[in-house]
Amino acid sequence: MAREKRDKKRDKKKKFKRFTKRSCRFTRLGVEFIDWKDVQTLQRLCTGQGKILGRKRSGNCARFQRKVETAIKRARFMALMPYVGT
Repeated sequence: MAREKRDKKRDKKKKFKRFTKRSCRFTRLGVEFIDWKDVQTLQRLCTGQGKILGRKRSGNCARFQRKVETAIKRARFMALMPYVGT
């Protein structure tokens, strides 16, 4: 009886999946410049409320996260993207 409980606990521990590091999508594609006019790409990096996703959630490296932020801010200023979601 006690042995069965131990086996069940071990099975639960084995099911744990390790976090696999994602590489930056822009680095993979070899992108050098993020265009602020490419609204579809920039909208994928925002939430429904219009907030910019963080590096951990979007999977971007630090270099491209800074470029994405400036591109989104420029697109907002030029009224291609909303400041607040609908």
